[in-house]
Amino acid sequence: MTSANEHEHDENGHEHDVSEHHAIAPRRVSFDWSRTPLHWIPDEPTATHVINVLHLLLPAGERWFVKVLKEGLPLVRDPELLADVKGFMGQEATHSVQHAHVLDHLAAQRLDTADFTRHVDFLFERLLGERPPLGAPLPEREWLRFRLAVVAAIEQFTAVLGDWILAAEDLDRAGADGIMLDLLRWHGAEEVEHRAVAFDMFQHCGGRGLPRYARRIAGMTVTAPVMLYLWAWGTAYLIRHDPQLAGRVRYSLAEHNRAVRKGLLPTWRSLGAAVPRYLRRSYHPSREGSLSRAVEYLRRSPAARAEAGAGAA
Repeated sequence: MTSANEHEHDENGHEHDVSEHHAIAPRRVSFDWSRTPLHWIPDEPTATHVINVLHLLLPAGERWFVKVLKEGLPLVRDPELLADVKGFMGQEATHSVQHAHVLDHLAAQRLDTADFTRHVDFLFERLLGERPPLGAPLPEREWLRFRLAVVAAIEQFTAVLGDWILAAEDLDRAGADGIMLDLLRWHGAEEVEHRAVAFDMFQHCGGRGLPRYARRIAGMTVTAPVMLYLWAWGTAYLIRHDPQLAGRVRYSLAEHNRAVRKGLLPTWRSLGAAVPRYLRRSYHPSREGSLSRAVEYLRRSPAARAEAGAGAA
């Protein structure tokens, strides 16, 4: 974990926080969706629904993160890592609940996502469940290591996305809904805050030397293309079922790239570059994004401040 007070620069001149332990703890936030429109980025249905895919994937995905790390807890011998993992699990459980509430909000606006989320549930609960799919003859410990490697790989992307949303001022200029931005930035800030925990858990439980590195590569090799596929499929599903669009619009790469140019979505380059960084033997996520920016947002997030105030009352 890292400190918000010390910094270093990478080979590209970007500033990053350097090591000092930062405690991880869940924040029991809540959001009022009653005034959030379906197209919460005005006149930008493609950008809106590309980001809305998070709500399709995260309720089941983050419940799965918690289950996998819970399976690995008996293997953790480091007290500091154990505390971080428990804090991570608490944060991810809260993320899952809050994004599930957004699905309820979409359903209330006649955009039912159940047909899609059934596939997501099948992926995490059956294909990546406690036992290998189709009776594959993998030892229990090896299957756990693979799933820990997948969690660590996914967390690489969530840290990149979290750092992006914290700095995405073009969303504010476009008039994006304040409640949705607070959800995304609160979540993104916590992703940056705990960016190294899943990786450290994998490193601790994933074996030693070259075999551990090979497992890390395997985790990313599976994760990157599956995430890309799910994101494209999820965006197409949301646009196709959007009652306000009524079938007049389809998801297209041209519209996606237009939103990227307007600063409403992360660039393909920033997402793609996350993979080779992760594949370096010497890589550690403590240099991913800005912890100081994340911690600063968590201090001023309306939802996080409301939670802190309620806790103090």
